Amino acid sequence: MSNRTNASMPAPRVSDAKAFGRVAVVMGGQSAEREVSLDSGRNVLAALRELGVDAHAVDGIPALLDALRAGHYARVFNILHGQRGGGEDGVLQGALESLHVPCTGSGVLGSALSMDKVRSKQVWIAQGLPTPRFVALRKRDGAGDVHAAARSLGLPVIVKPACEGSSVGVSRVFRDADLDGAAELAARYPGDLLVEEMIVGMELTVAILGRSALPSIRIVPKGEFYDYHAKYVAEDTQYLCPGLDGAAERELGALALAAFDALGCSGWGRVDVMRDREGRNFLLEVNTAPGMTSHSLVPKAAQQIGIDFRSLCWRVLETSLESDANGSGGKP
Repeated sequence: MSNRTNASMPAPRVSDAKAFGRVAVVMGGQSAEREVSLDSGRNVLAALRELGVDAHAVDGIPALLDALRAGHYARVFNILHGQRGGGEDGVLQGALESLHVPCTGSGVLGSALSMDKVRSKQVWIAQGLPTPRFVALRKRDGAGDVHAAARSLGLPVIVKPACEGSSVGVSRVFRDADLDGAAELAARYPGDLLVEEMIVGMELTVAILGRSALPSIRIVPKGEFYDYHAKYVAEDTQYLCPGLDGAAERELGALALAAFDALGCSGWGRVDVMRDREGRNFLLEVNTAPGMTSHSLVPKAAQQIGIDFRSLCWRVLETSLESDANGSGGKP
């Protein structure tokens, strides 16, 4: 593993791969982000094996739970993405807690709150943290009136599912005539809809590892929007790291940690932020199991402070030790 780390980043806690026991790397699943999760999982699995960890791939939650009940694994590296078959909505975390099996990343509360963008915003607002103005449209109420929501916020707006990641189902809407199509797209996914004020400016993200905010990344897509294609397919998206300098960078890191803590998150994650043309930061969402693909942002930020991909995977696996300390405990 790389030994060159940021001064604020503590040394790895574990030096012997055997201390982790047999590790299940759970990936894939049935969410809208299945393919990204499989890509992430293959990368994590290879990295851990190269470091001597007894790691094994498991596809989806049902297969994982069967294996855990049979006593096959000591702990879980969760690289599932998304909800309802993904591993970021608290369902997997609750099942693992009931089985007393430690897992990487956030627990039930942090995972569930972060997956729900509406409730994330409500918590941040209660904590006095900045987030774009929004209107929640409940499907049980017929998804509400997207036109009235847009009028209250003022065009342009963002229309998106309240409980998806990776820019799935997200639309930028500049004309009233395009609102119905945007709402129809977002409604294809489980959960409610969110109409959000569009912040014009820099798109930034801050990775959290343990109690440290890694250098921010400024995302500059070739097109106007950092959509699914720009995230996972395009080779012309620019990533500037660190995204800001000096006091502005320190302020952004502190905000990201505050947002992460407010939602009860732990271990590792990524906080997405928009910075407007006046230099004001607005929180968008927290990802509790970020991507680990060749295009992913947490590895890029870690590399900036000398933590290579394999070392990053080791450190993320170490976050499962917090579950051990809290009494979840797994079989060795």
